[in-house]
Amino acid sequence: MSKLSPDPEREDPHRSLHSETAGLPGEHPGRARNPLIRITGLAWLEFEKPDLARAERFLVDFGFTVTDRTPEALVLRGHWAGTPSMVVRRGATSRFVGPAFAADARADLDRLARATDRSVRPHRGGHAVDLVDPSGFPVRVVYGVPELPALPERDPSPVNAGNRSARVNATQRPARRAAQIQRLGHVVLGTTRFRTALDWYLETLGPIVSDFLYLDGQRERGPVMAFIRCDLGSVPADHHTLAMALQPQTGYLHSAYQVTDLDEVAAAGWYLGERGYRHAWGIGRHIQGSQIFDYWRDPDRLMFEHYTDGDLFDSTMQPGWAPLSASGLSQWGPKATARFTGARDPEVLLAAIKALTDRGNEVDFAALRGLIQAMSS
Repeated sequence: MSKLSPDPEREDPHRSLHSETAGLPGEHPGRARNPLIRITGLAWLEFEKPDLARAERFLVDFGFTVTDRTPEALVLRGHWAGTPSMVVRRGATSRFVGPAFAADARADLDRLARATDRSVRPHRGGHAVDLVDPSGFPVRVVYGVPELPALPERDPSPVNAGNRSARVNATQRPARRAAQIQRLGHVVLGTTRFRTALDWYLETLGPIVSDFLYLDGQRERGPVMAFIRCDLGSVPADHHTLAMALQPQTGYLHSAYQVTDLDEVAAAGWYLGERGYRHAWGIGRHIQGSQIFDYWRDPDRLMFEHYTDGDLFDSTMQPGWAPLSASGLSQWGPKATARFTGARDPEVLLAAIKALTDRGNEVDFAALRGLIQAMSS
């Protein structure tokens, strides 16, 4: 039986990406009228690492459980039942390869393959179609991959809040240890072809936008960042499964993994700090998505997030609009650091210069100036 529930709004002609929408010029409706398929979530993320032993040490300390290990690959999982969260293969450099998304039915793979001139092939006990998005990221869509059973995990901490007493004659003693990751939540990508990539995802895979961010003073050019959720009809979905932002360089920004509560976020962060890992930003609460977050970098500087208490939206929620700014990324918490934004990274400056000379992207002087102002605000 399909996981999707009927949604009469899907046939609203005003939801076409190419129709006129209410609001300012450049306003985007945030969903496609008739996408090829509608994905139901992230299946896993794929990475390459030159040193699998070092990669495994960080990922286990971060909270993953190794479910398969060979000389050429690691497969890691969270505690909830489902597909593995991450596949790490041996490679020449440390890099994010691409996401794998879950389809709702085998027929979706057949439809996707016909429309994109691809083929359906066996993969990890199920089937997959391999695509490439406009930014150049390999995108895998899978169905029928066998799920792993749930692992034991602790219950959320009982909390005495106001006049509600959940804990009497009992102390609170969270352990400082590796997190018990529950599941993969989302991935955030930077791209020099934001609008093209956004429309491709909405039209091809059928997610919908929860929130748009635009450059302050440049809203007429449309959004430069989107938080995108799966369209599950009346079934609530994570605020974002995928987020994308216009950047001077195409690449992975971070991925996020759900844990049970604030104690798990905080205690696991102390554990990572005691083991010498580099903290990037947190603890705080986001505005778009509302997650309580904490960001860490692995030994190769790739960024990973622990989070808890994220928003859930059904298909009736329309996109929010807000200006992009570093200070607007959190409701409370420390200021966003240069370790998080990459504002002081020499590679970003070189990428910006290159982007301005490349006519095949959406980065111009106005956008670059707006992005710099946003990340320094």
